[in-house]
Amino acid sequence: MPTENQAVRLLDELGLTEYEARCFVALSRVQKASASEIHTLSDVPRSRVYDSVERLHRKGLVDIQQTEPRQYRALPRDTVLDRLREQYASTLEATDAALSKLRRAKGLEEQGAWAIADHDNVTDRTGLLLEDATNEIYVLIADEDMLDDELCDRLAAASESGVTVLIEVPSEETAARIRSHVPDAAVATTALAADPARLEGKWLSRILLVDRRAVLLSALSDGTRPSNTEETAICSEGPDHGLVVGIRQLLGTRLDRGAVFD
Repeated sequence: MPTENQAVRLLDELGLTEYEARCFVALSRVQKASASEIHTLSDVPRSRVYDSVERLHRKGLVDIQQTEPRQYRALPRDTVLDRLREQYASTLEATDAALSKLRRAKGLEEQGAWAIADHDNVTDRTGLLLEDATNEIYVLIADEDMLDDELCDRLAAASESGVTVLIEVPSEETAARIRSHVPDAAVATTALAADPARLEGKWLSRILLVDRRAVLLSALSDGTRPSNTEETAICSEGPDHGLVVGIRQLLGTRLDRGAVFD
């Protein structure tokens, strides 16, 4: 069962201050209590109890009985959770609205290579790079598990918008799958993607080159549990960064020769 400390911590994560959370947890243990009793139950300094329960009252989480001394009671748990949920959602919406109005400074571009941890974050960054493509997308899939429906849909959307999509995969079976999802893409099988070598428990997962100015290079490694893998990546944007220049030179030469996708 959750302890009082756990309840305080969780309420804190939902936006209450520590004193507010401790006062609320104390009130949840009794039918009602005075400020002095809340102080005893919660160990919140008595001088801070008053303003804490007043804020809880303004948030709609606590009722106040105008007696002498004043009595306080916590509202029913379901009511409290509904109000916290509404406040949390409202805060998220306001944050989204504020962030959406921010504009990047003109002339500034991401510099350097950025390390990305966790498969979901790698997938999100891949999606953003694909959405920003205006001319050409090159993808090398070394681990076929990385080719999920979401990636196929993003590649198809880019292709339909007029972006040239070039994909190299390790097997003809995977190539056929891509052709069915992205019929206008140029797809080829390559030894570069077949049976990637392992180095210290890591192996190549995928390479993404977008408009020859953004690179994402990811690798898989054995996870902490059996049959579980973890993906990490390095991503760089900007035509002059060393990683971009190197990958662009290695892959661009192959692509420009035209033999890969004949």
